[in-house]
Amino acid sequence: MAAIDAGYRHFDSAYSYKNEHEVGEGIRQKIQQGVVKREDLFVVSKLWCTFHEKSMVKVGCQKTLDALKFDYLDMYLIHWPVGFKAGDTMFPLDENGHAIRSNTNILETWEVECHPYLTQVKLVEYCQSKGIAVTVYSPLGSPDRPSAKPGDPVLLVDPRIKKIAEKYKKTSAQVLLRFQIQRNVIVIPKSVTPERIKENFQIFDFELTKDEMDTILSLNRNWRLCDMEICRKQKDYPFAAEF
Repeated sequence: MAAIDAGYRHFDSAYSYKNEHEVGEGIRQKIQQGVVKREDLFVVSKLWCTFHEKSMVKVGCQKTLDALKFDYLDMYLIHWPVGFKAGDTMFPLDENGHAIRSNTNILETWEVECHPYLTQVKLVEYCQSKGIAVTVYSPLGSPDRPSAKPGDPVLLVDPRIKKIAEKYKKTSAQVLLRFQIQRNVIVIPKSVTPERIKENFQIFDFELTKDEMDTILSLNRNWRLCDMEICRKQKDYPFAAEF
């Protein structure tokens, strides 16, 4: 609700986030208040890995629609490009801690992790050369992610980002989001704090210079926050590919 009031119209959700009911409720309240119409919004959700079998895709989608209490989605993505064994367990693992795969063989579209420590230059340039829109997740480095380890770099406190932020009297988060916008990619920051939700939208009143863009691009270290380690042995594991 705070995001709609701040001006957001693209909402990214997923079955595996376990918050679709709440997201749908907040959107419906704003529709009922007359603030927005459903057709004003671009609502995205994702097929989880345990629904990749052909007979399960509609089941997975319907679960999402029922939770959101919507008649349709504007986009439905493959969440991870690997299939897991169907069932009620979201992460079915074998005795060695590896994901138990399904027998699906898929070609798909999914969002990509992207931030200054993983700039994805080659992938972004390739997609844009083919007219493919790129949506990036974890643009702020997901500092609150459950998998964070002591000693992991924290993008929001990187001194080079903070220096640019100070110049424009902006937050580090606003600089990181502006960086992606200027690359012509779709960016989906996550926040549960109304004030930060508002701040994350206030990125259209300044512009980074070419030197600043180059500085941020130079921070790349090909460091993934989400490496899908439990899927590494699966044939569809995506990070062994050229891109």
